[in-house]
Amino acid sequence: MYYLNQELWFPDVNKATPEGILAIGGDLSAERLMLAYKSGIFPWFETDQPILWWSPDPRFVLFPKKLKVSKSMKQVLRNSGLVVTVNKAFKDVVTECSNIKRNGQQGTWITQSMIDAYVKLNVLGYAKSIEVWQNNKLVGGLYGVDLNNGVFCGESMFSKVSNASKVGFITFLNNSKYQLIDCQVYTSHLESLGAEEISRKEFLSFL
Repeated sequence: MYYLNQELWFPDVNKATPEGILAIGGDLSAERLMLAYKSGIFPWFETDQPILWWSPDPRFVLFPKKLKVSKSMKQVLRNSGLVVTVNKAFKDVVTECSNIKRNGQQGTWITQSMIDAYVKLNVLGYAKSIEVWQNNKLVGGLYGVDLNNGVFCGESMFSKVSNASKVGFITFLNNSKYQLIDCQVYTSHLESLGAEEISRKEFLSFL
């Protein structure tokens, strides 16, 4: 296990634990966050924990060309009346993601320090949000980091009405030219859309 100080560096990702934890500590500065993402690393920790940096193997990803959209979902996309925007309410999306109740999860890993850090990334042009609106109310969305190399690193999503985050995600992908979406770790929600596991080595080749 590696302990980080103020020096801007990360150890070789191949030295991560079997669970995927690579390092502890450091900070959430924009410079460190972008170095992390470009190196195949991301922060993931809860309020009462130090900053934990992860690089799991295998990695859960989605190739946009393999996106699965069911017939029922295609109907939702046509008839839902939901409006999708990009970067119109970044902080609101991140805050909603932090507030959403998730099965088997007591607290949230999107702490106030994480919210502040990603809002700064958004201001700098590295992070973006996708908003889903119904009657001018924010009902779903997602956010992540754009590496500007064909890879989008998804962080979290939320829905207040049925299928809202799926509508946002699918619409976003259909109007983008990404080669790979980093989903980080397995979820059945994203698996249903075509996400799959690849080796860390293969994931790093896309970076």
